[in-house]
Amino acid sequence: MSEPTSTKPYLLRAIYEWCVDNGLTPYVSVVVDANTRVPMEYVRDGEIVLNIGPLATSRMQMGNEAIKCTARFSGVARELSIPVSAVTAIYARENGHGMSFEVEAKADSPAAGEAATPPGAEPTPGSAVEPPGPRRPSGGKPTLRRIK
Repeated sequence: MSEPTSTKPYLLRAIYEWCVDNGLTPYVSVVVDANTRVPMEYVRDGEIVLNIGPLATSRMQMGNEAIKCTARFSGVARELSIPVSAVTAIYARENGHGMSFEVEAKADSPAAGEAATPPGAEPTPGSAVEPPGPRRPSGGKPTLRRIK
């Protein structure tokens, strides 16, 4: 019998859908590695928090291996590709309800600790980048908890 697929992408899609259905804004916290395609100028300490709601993104695809979409950063559309394995949390901005995850594979991160938001490069309203979100808890299994 083969190994079953990970539940993580299914849980991400479920929390995303719950947020959207309830008029909440879904955010993801992501550990940036060599396989993560996000604007590096917004990465802080090797992590980025993104608004992935339908008003902040277009062409959203939440697959089993990656989350892909287009989002605006300071008015410029950028293509994002986020490996599901790099997502550490998904939660609603308004109430902090969501789920956190362990990072599945720790890849080398050329941007970790190097990139920071440049002075005066504040995200514009409705942009995909938001202030740093929750930190992932220590432990093994995904947990459903309030993150705020």
